[in-house]
Amino acid sequence: MRQSKAQKATTERVMHEFKQGELKSSSGQKVKSRKQAVAIALSESGSTNRKSPRKNRATLSRTKSKERHGRTAEAEKEGRSAQRRTLAKGAAGARRRRSTGASGRVSGPTKAELYERARKRNIEGRSKMSKGELQRALGGGR
Repeated sequence: MRQSKAQKATTERVMHEFKQGELKSSSGQKVKSRKQAVAIALSESGSTNRKSPRKNRATLSRTKSKERHGRTAEAEKEGRSAQRRTLAKGAAGARRRRSTGASGRVSGPTKAELYERARKRNIEGRSKMSKGELQRALGGGR
């Protein structure tokens, strides 16, 4: 499964904490196993295949909040510079998202909306069409 930039940044931060000997498990003990560190990184970044997509999104949201507030082991040990470095990794994506609009997508109908219109108009082959093909079949996406 591909990771988003936010997920990748979180995974990198957790693995950095592990390499520096700062990563702790939920019991408070220092993590010494690379496998356990990877499991924690995937869980914190919301990339694990052990949880539902909804739980993964919630976990990533909670982790990003923790990073913003400087409550990571890295930020606590290294200070503000580590927090700024962590936040800088996700900042470029945030700027890009704001420019597309509140919903995070370019204006216009979604593929699902176009498909629904095509279904109502009984357009043949709609299930195999891409978003662009659906727009053309509907006459410019109107």
